[in-house]
Amino acid sequence: MGKTKKYCYGICLLSSIVINILFSINLYLGGGGGALQRGEKNLEIVYRPSLTWTEKAAAEAEAVAAISCSGHGRAYLDSLISDGQTVCECYTCYGGIDCSEFSPGCSADADSGDPIFLEPFWMQKAEDSAIVVSGWHRMSYSYAGYTSMSTMSLEVEKYIHKIHSIVGNAITEGRYLVFGIGSSQLLSAAVYALSSQNSSSPSNVVATIPYYPMYEAQTLFFNSEDFEFEGDTNSWKLNNATNNMDVIEFVTSPNNPDGELKTSVIGGKTIYDHAYFWPHFTPIPAPSDHDFMIFTLSKLTGHAGARFGWAVIKDKDVYEKVSTYIQVADLGISKDTQLRVLKLLKVAVEDDGKQLFKFAYDKMRQRWDRLTSVFSKSTRFSIQKRDPLHCNFFNETRLPSPAYAWVKCEREEEDDCHAVLEAGKIIGRTGSTYKAKDRYVRLSLIKSQDDFDLLMLRLTELVSLENEFLSYKQNKNVRNAREAGMTNSTPPKHPIHYGTRNRT
Repeated sequence: MGKTKKYCYGICLLSSIVINILFSINLYLGGGGGALQRGEKNLEIVYRPSLTWTEKAAAEAEAVAAISCSGHGRAYLDSLISDGQTVCECYTCYGGIDCSEFSPGCSADADSGDPIFLEPFWMQKAEDSAIVVSGWHRMSYSYAGYTSMSTMSLEVEKYIHKIHSIVGNAITEGRYLVFGIGSSQLLSAAVYALSSQNSSSPSNVVATIPYYPMYEAQTLFFNSEDFEFEGDTNSWKLNNATNNMDVIEFVTSPNNPDGELKTSVIGGKTIYDHAYFWPHFTPIPAPSDHDFMIFTLSKLTGHAGARFGWAVIKDKDVYEKVSTYIQVADLGISKDTQLRVLKLLKVAVEDDGKQLFKFAYDKMRQRWDRLTSVFSKSTRFSIQKRDPLHCNFFNETRLPSPAYAWVKCEREEEDDCHAVLEAGKIIGRTGSTYKAKDRYVRLSLIKSQDDFDLLMLRLTELVSLENEFLSYKQNKNVRNAREAGMTNSTPPKHPIHYGTRNRT
């Protein structure tokens, strides 16, 4: 009997040990909704093979992502629903239920700066860049556990420092960072922070032509007694003694619309708008080290819709004024947005940024190669000159590959280049939008591949008609010389109204 009891006790003890071992394995390798393992520095999440509340969200996202829209559009989780089906949102010139219907006579829309050219990269990185947000995610105004009430994620700050360190385009160590709703909000906050708010006269805000129109639009819209827009930097400098005036200068580098690397004309209070200062748009010759620099996620990763930008500021008083502006305007930036930005930046810094920036640069270089090939055959149109520079990020000397082509109509009589291109079914943005002459037009090169391919088709057609007309004109002159008096020359198959303006 005693032996039997001892045997039972042994079995029970062994069973207890096995159960505890199995329980521990389940707990730390996937049980209980996912376990957390704490290392010396980081909190590592160990994922379990089966999910609970995330399964439905993941299934919905996968189902929408599987809708191809014929490759000429996209379906999204927040797209319209019709008859129980998610509606495709088609690219320009495509339509139909699945975006498969192309409109042959459609104009190429090269107006907006929507950076959709990076969409294929993020489709390849769908798993790494996806996020699942619970209904209770970050419901507070601030981040709990920080040293003070903060509306900025320390993790996002860390990765912003990291991406700049990798790229080498800005010095951020020892600087203050402020997040904004895109760079647009920070442009306005910068003017507010740098203006002399206790002065008897307002600060003068200037920018060098051609300049981004938002500088003027925001300054006029907010109609403050502390600052006013005075227009072109060079014109203002000629007419004013800068040493006796309070001036705030916008410096856009690379410039929008022509892609040039710019420096301050006046000096003093400057706001460096570095939206396009990334390796896929321009060589990075050295890190920027200015008092006030603004960057945006839009042109870094292509996520314009996330509406996220950041300012890098040297002076503490200016930083505090910008922070106050953001807090009063919005009580900080959306926590959902910051989570998505964090996820995207983690992908961006993988392999020291080589994956993202090589993909983006290769895409832009290919587009510029095609563009320059078309314009090289034209005497009617020209584009901006690009000079090679050494890029520290790629460690090579190369040409810039700007986001926009700054097109000029060279014929004296064609002083409305927007109308000339519009007649050729190309929609651009007028030069006067940037306070330049309307002999110039900005064409966007960063939209979808469909948009770019159609733009190349329309430009090729336009240049071909130009060459066809010149060939016809030359042949006609030869025939006229040989057959004096003959006036019944056959016109070209596709006549164009050369030297006239066509307004629609």
